[in-house]
Amino acid sequence: MRRRSVLLAVPALMLTAAGCGNDSKKSDSAASDSPSASGSPSTSASATPSATPSATPSTKIVSGPVPKVTSGTAFNTKPTVAKGTGTPSTDLAVKTLIPGDGTAVASGDIVQVNYLGQVWSTAKVFDTNFGKTPYAFQTGSQAVIPGFEKAVIGAKQGGRVITAIPPALGYGTSGNAQAGIKGTDTLVFVIDVLNVYTGKDSAKGKVVPQTDANLPKVGTNTDGKAPSLTVPKTKAPTKLVSTYVLEGDGKTVKASDTLVVQYKGVLWDTGKEFDSSYSRHQVTQFPLANVIPGWTQGLTGKKVGSRVMLVTPPALAYKDQANGPVPANATLVFSVDIIAVL
Repeated sequence: MRRRSVLLAVPALMLTAAGCGNDSKKSDSAASDSPSASGSPSTSASATPSATPSATPSTKIVSGPVPKVTSGTAFNTKPTVAKGTGTPSTDLAVKTLIPGDGTAVASGDIVQVNYLGQVWSTAKVFDTNFGKTPYAFQTGSQAVIPGFEKAVIGAKQGGRVITAIPPALGYGTSGNAQAGIKGTDTLVFVIDVLNVYTGKDSAKGKVVPQTDANLPKVGTNTDGKAPSLTVPKTKAPTKLVSTYVLEGDGKTVKASDTLVVQYKGVLWDTGKEFDSSYSRHQVTQFPLANVIPGWTQGLTGKKVGSRVMLVTPPALAYKDQANGPVPANATLVFSVDIIAVL
């Protein structure tokens, strides 16, 4: 099983069917707003969740001091970092080592990174994922320690930053004993920004004709805005429907994958929207195994870069249970853009 990153600031959220709602003011963290079934978003049972400081101070960002990277200076190469010298700043120190030329990270984006973390005073490496699976998290969701998130905001895809994080923006006065971090330790991270996914992302695939008059019609715009979704005034299908609206050319989705998506859901009976990532202006990430069966079955085998129309009968959604704005025994219609596999 994959070991959970020491970066985590809070225990993993539990995904429940009640997570499906349409509140544009609600924070969208780790798929808590996706049409989900019960289960943890983490694939790891060997978690190292850490307590977030009870109050995060206002953050002043300074350019240093930060230790020197002595080798592995190229992007996406595991670095070696010298021990910190002198007294570290009590403010968050962030220095850009490689500018990057892609999208700049903003709050609410999903960012995929490689990183190495060590203690300022000893240069002891306590965590890294270089050479392993890239780590993805949603900014603004309190998924990682505050200093790490604040250091990433503004960095560009393809870029590298180094940051020195004071205890108040790390693990506080309690530290993280499991990682060997004391409450007085300043932490140093080198962070490579591999990918940035934003609320403006959209499927970009080839348009597939929608010819069945008995099925919903989905818009084919690729500007990152919510597509139209029109339900016919006919009887709802009793079996799952999963069809391409835009067919991408990316990798084929597996049931075990974690996806980045944009989506919109409406009720078949009324055409009323009950949930949408577009209303939050954020993409969403979730393990495909942790959502309603209609999504797991309907998106497995589809290709990244695609827009998929799903008609999900009650048996593959919330069955005879009402779920917020979704009544019992409801047939659900979704437009889902598969942006990426993490």
